[in-house]
Amino acid sequence: MSELGTKYQHLQSELEEFIVARQKLETQLQENKIVNEEFDQLKEDTPVYKLTGNVLLPVEQSEARGNVEKRLEFIETEIKRCEKNIRGKQEELEQVRNELVKLNNAATAAGADR
Repeated sequence: MSELGTKYQHLQSELEEFIVARQKLETQLQENKIVNEEFDQLKEDTPVYKLTGNVLLPVEQSEARGNVEKRLEFIETEIKRCEKNIRGKQEELEQVRNELVKLNNAATAAGADR
């Protein structure tokens, strides 16, 4: 039973890691959406700069827009993958929880029979 309890705790830990990763991805998604909205408000001839280290380098606006759009697609794909992992871990946790309840009920019933 302690082995099953350890497995349950390990699964909970993995689930928490997936949830934290999902939250980070959501933050990145929102930040990139804001950047994309800012691009929509720019005129075509407005210069755009990219921060590289401590230096601002000029970048073509179309290139910068494309990079943000690709980043948004990537983040959305990662969120879907992360959500799939979360659902899988939740199902695993539920199975282990059910096994623990069965074992606990069996141990309680065995103790009552004595």
